[in-house]
Amino acid sequence: MVDGLVQRLRSIVMRSGTPGGGAGGTASVGPKQLDEWRRQLAECAEARGGEVSARTRAAALAQTCLELDDSGRHAFLRLISLEFGPAPERVAKAHEAYQQAVGTGGQWDAEAELRAALRSARLRILTQFNAIPQGVKFLVDLRADLLRYLDEDPELAPLDRELESRLAAWFDVGFLELQRITWNSSAALLEKLIQYEAVHEIRSWTDLKDRLDSDRRLYAFFHPRMPMEPLIFVEVALTDRLADSVQALLDEHAPVFDSRRADTAIFYSISNTQAGLRGVSFGSFLLKRVIDDLQRDFPKLRHFATLSPLPGFASWARKNPQALIDVGLELDAGQLAAGDWTQNAAAAREISDALARLAARYLTLAKASRGDGRQPFDAVARFHLGNGARIERINPLGDASPKGMQQSFGVMVNYLYDVDDLENNVESFAREGTIATSAAVRRQARQN
Repeated sequence: MVDGLVQRLRSIVMRSGTPGGGAGGTASVGPKQLDEWRRQLAECAEARGGEVSARTRAAALAQTCLELDDSGRHAFLRLISLEFGPAPERVAKAHEAYQQAVGTGGQWDAEAELRAALRSARLRILTQFNAIPQGVKFLVDLRADLLRYLDEDPELAPLDRELESRLAAWFDVGFLELQRITWNSSAALLEKLIQYEAVHEIRSWTDLKDRLDSDRRLYAFFHPRMPMEPLIFVEVALTDRLADSVQALLDEHAPVFDSRRADTAIFYSISNTQAGLRGVSFGSFLLKRVIDDLQRDFPKLRHFATLSPLPGFASWARKNPQALIDVGLELDAGQLAAGDWTQNAAAAREISDALARLAARYLTLAKASRGDGRQPFDAVARFHLGNGARIERINPLGDASPKGMQQSFGVMVNYLYDVDDLENNVESFAREGTIATSAAVRRQARQN
């Protein structure tokens, strides 16, 4: 019976592919259905009947969840979130006992009981799901659904916090495997790269092959329980200069660079692939591991930098029109994004200079509204600065694609990872909010 359910579950997981893409079915959920789920979840949480029975129930529940439509899955998650938390009476009793036991020989037993009381049935249910084949992938996709519902249903927050905590433990970087992906990797894996690329769309198999050529590297983190699912991947170009244009990097007709001459590695795309792992951070570890791998294979490499987008730049400029005027721009954000100004060489030079000044101020002065008020507004900047990079150079028209113009008026930025400065930069940024910048960027930020 277990094997049959497991096989059916595996086939449904493979079919479901994307979050929310269940096999279809339940248009609405009535009281009888909720009662049946409640009974099954309670049995799963209590692990009634031993390990085999618990595994069978977990597989059946996972199958049920995957076959629900979006509203049914929402109801299923609400039931877990609202009815399977810690028992308030038990927590209160255990807390009182702990307070009375502090400083006595029974303190540690009382502490253990308090921990047990705080451990919710939700966690036990999630752990049961983890034990089935494809269970880790099932939970990652389940959280992707949960995050979609969360904005309109804050009562799902307890379940989200516990699931994020479980996933953070299961996806600790110590469990992850770094792999280099090549043109000889499996076709199924290469298809996943095309699907998951989130920064610069992979336009064709020829484009992908170019990104895997001898002057390129592509690395990904994998979890042992999800061996065909890259969690995050980075694309690297080996070159002899600091790249300033993604069009040039992605030109399929450009000659292949002799990687033996390379002294610079450019990280030009970093893609997180699993929406359900939001808040589980391992990007910084990926870059550090990749740098170590590259240094081993190419001892002449001296410089490690990114060619990065500014995804929040245009939206910030639309909300702060005075900032455009302050740097001498006469076009508004809509006109800048349209890109007609790029057709006139003289105008393009003047506007590009002003955009570089505006971008320098955006990166060094614009702050996120949440948190302590010291974090940069731009999410990509927060990531790289938090990992010890410095803002090295601003590149107007670094990405003149429609997407690049809409999100950043074509501007891109190089973040430089100087291995000798990383630790100091990380500490200064974390402690004081200090943003490491090159002298050129500081001058641009000050110019009128």
